Amino acid sequence: MRLRRIAARRSTVHGKGLFALQPIAAGERLIEYKGEVTSWRRAAARQRSEAGHTFVFGLSDGRVIDGSCGGNSARFLNHACTPNCEAIETGDRVFIHAITTIQPGDELFIDYGLAVDGKITEEIRTHYACHCGASNCRRSMVSDA
Repeated sequence: MRLRRIAARRSTVHGKGLFALQPIAAGERLIEYKGEVTSWRRAAARQRSEAGHTFVFGLSDGRVIDGSCGGNSARFLNHACTPNCEAIETGDRVFIHAITTIQPGDELFIDYGLAVDGKITEEIRTHYACHCGASNCRRSMVSDA
């Protein structure tokens, strides 16, 4: 029997989050981000309009993985400006890997690096507010790049 390494539960950062149950070494693959691979348009039509809350993961070819449709607990990964995990895209699949050593009880984070069309306004930054609390927090999940 294999011990569960991660679990979703209430997060102080935002809604639910993913947390380590066992020690995790840097470089370990933790979970695949699952859901329906579809277009942005189709995923957006399904979206519920909770500010800054989304279960959509963008792929490099312009499609998305919609975690709200057939997704798993990876959809609860929260954003942090100093993440301890990263997403690695392989074809139309995305795997979450640890980039630092993670201790039991630690929340798992990725940098969403959200991109928006057009000018990034203060209103957009506020809509996608970050609450990670890191010393280098951008105060928004929107990428500076």
